[in-house]
Amino acid sequence: MNALNRRLNDLHQYLSEPYAPSDLNDYWENTLEQVRSKPFNEQKTRMDSPFMPHCEVYKVKYNGFDDTPIHGWYLLPPFRDTKPVPCVVLFHGYHGSKGMPEEYAIWLMMGLAVFAVDVRGQGGETGNTLPSDTGMTSGWVSQGIADRDQSYYKAITVDSIRAVDWVAEQPEIDRSRIAVAGASQGGGLALITAALSGKAAVCAASVPNMCHMDYGIMYSTGSLTELAAFADLFPEKLDSILATLSYFDIVHFAERLTMPVFMSVGLKDTICPPETIFAAYNRIASTDKEIGVYPFGGHNVNRHNSQRVRSFIHRHLLER
Repeated sequence: MNALNRRLNDLHQYLSEPYAPSDLNDYWENTLEQVRSKPFNEQKTRMDSPFMPHCEVYKVKYNGFDDTPIHGWYLLPPFRDTKPVPCVVLFHGYHGSKGMPEEYAIWLMMGLAVFAVDVRGQGGETGNTLPSDTGMTSGWVSQGIADRDQSYYKAITVDSIRAVDWVAEQPEIDRSRIAVAGASQGGGLALITAALSGKAAVCAASVPNMCHMDYGIMYSTGSLTELAAFADLFPEKLDSILATLSYFDIVHFAERLTMPVFMSVGLKDTICPPETIFAAYNRIASTDKEIGVYPFGGHNVNRHNSQRVRSFIHRHLLER
């Protein structure tokens, strides 16, 4: 067995030690009951798009966690008839945004509707009204990190679940054919949303974050370094930080992922190390799961990976 095969064999056997809190299921049942009782207070505005004249383009705002207005693009494919269409809900990476409507043309040409949303406070139009009782290190993920109910992770998770809830209520959408997808931060949000929402039929998560975060806080060179820095400043809060992370770590939701799941990993990724991704993937309950492994890839989504994501979603939403 050569070194590469040995590395892959070890990763496929890798199982992390779960650190899930005893009240994890009750916590999320209560949280979802609370957030789903709140209205969306949506605003949906038709926009002109000279680049996509045959598509319907809407700018949407809906209330997320703590009633922060979340901005998104809601796009309907060209030449559709009166039948409801499948939809892909897309989450972007850290520091990113929902971008511009034209960036999603390939999904529309596949015959899919698109709902692409901002992650609060980052590079898009969406603000962040989440209160914070403590300071933060650079970035966003350390906001409220010592308290599960004030944490940024809870806010963006609930925002993402409500994105799927909102799109499932639209009359143009076939609610039995909704996919969630994203890369890095967006991949982590796709996974936790698929696990908790109960409305996602397919999940595609490329080089996902939010997996095996107790390992990542020690070894990642990405957003989790912000939590490491916070813990370095306030070492007395380390146990609280890890306790908060335990409510949002994909490893603890893997058994809920029973729908088709595609993931990818770069073996040279230092932002989402391979151990973190395989720790989640190896526990996923779905009998229809795939992982794209790129031995010389880092924290990126190459064209081959993008093609596999589209093929996976096409197969499960359009060919079934």
